[in-house]
Amino acid sequence: MTLRVAVVGSGPAGSSAAETLAKAGIETYLFERKLDNAKPCGGAIPLCMVSEFDLPSHIIDRQVRKMKMISPSNIEVNIGGTLGADEYIGMCRREVLDGFMRDRAEKLGAKLINGTVHKLDIPSNNTDPYTLHYADHSNGSAEGIAKTLQVDLVIGADGANSRIAKAIDAGDYNYAIAFQERIRLPDDKMAYYEDLAEMYVGNDVSPDFYAWVFPKYDHVAVGTGTMKVNKADIKKLQAGIRARAAKRLEGGKIIKVEAHPIPEHPRPRRVVGRVALVGDAAGTVTKSSGEGIYFAAKSARMCAEAIVEFSNQGQRIPSEADLKVYLQRWDKKYGMTYKVLDILQTVFYRSDATREAFVEMCADIDVQRLTFDSYLYKTVVPANPLTQLKITAKTIGSLLRGSALVP
Repeated sequence: MTLRVAVVGSGPAGSSAAETLAKAGIETYLFERKLDNAKPCGGAIPLCMVSEFDLPSHIIDRQVRKMKMISPSNIEVNIGGTLGADEYIGMCRREVLDGFMRDRAEKLGAKLINGTVHKLDIPSNNTDPYTLHYADHSNGSAEGIAKTLQVDLVIGADGANSRIAKAIDAGDYNYAIAFQERIRLPDDKMAYYEDLAEMYVGNDVSPDFYAWVFPKYDHVAVGTGTMKVNKADIKKLQAGIRARAAKRLEGGKIIKVEAHPIPEHPRPRRVVGRVALVGDAAGTVTKSSGEGIYFAAKSARMCAEAIVEFSNQGQRIPSEADLKVYLQRWDKKYGMTYKVLDILQTVFYRSDATREAFVEMCADIDVQRLTFDSYLYKTVVPANPLTQLKITAKTIGSLLRGSALVP
């Protein structure tokens, strides 16, 4: 037999899974509803993703080496001084990144289907196939042609509103909304953001997250993230970030407005039967930083690697227990990262006083080094005990000065 796998969704998660499966000779079908889709997203990727996923330099719009953290009272802290000459945060447009990864998966043998999966029929035993019902849009129509496909395994990489997650009753999760405007700036204003990104904190821009100005190829992405999913609230917060960054955005022209849900924690069930969820569908976005691209691609690759391993290169059908090994490995590798960032968000994003303390703490060189190393290389970097003690003392000092320890 040759194992047949359907991957639903071709963002960084779906494309990574499809690429790994196709390379192993597994019959892989990659579904994408909109081939020109541009997900609203800050588009920041860590350095380790560039090397791990073999991303060419031409898909990275900007190499950000400087970051400004801006407190509620507009105190600016410059960070990035600890970066080495060859270290940077990559800034991408999602339509460019996603398109590259999808095309590569297809070139390696994944069968790309421009289609919307509407329904998944679940078999009653461990060997019968899953049936996907989908609308094939390859004729260019929005309605598409109704078709079906039978496969042995399904990977749901179809985002926060995952239909695959609903089909397997994976349970719900809280989600935040990312809202952003792409703004084309005059050349002199764009020059300011050459290799600089900004993060703003404050109740006026987000009550539970942060707002950003991230540079892209010929524009900046200006946005906010929040758990408040009320449209009026989001408009107010976006007006807040536009007001805070007003001088730097003067003369800018909005070229696109985007919004998208972002999961706040993992789904209750991420593997059910022979269906596995990855990326946003599984809820792999981190707290505090709200980062999802690397973790989406990595979770999908780890899932696909487990499928290759337990199917003996596509010669047998893996079981639910086999697929759950991917989750065990994932949780072991990244569980602590998620816990630490969850605590950071709880401690520092709860009031403007705690946010002031957070920005003050970011001025410390040891904190910067630890933060950047953790971000760029995706590990909770263990500091030596003395540095750790110093950082803890500074954290408590900052919180006390900002009266942030008062509940």
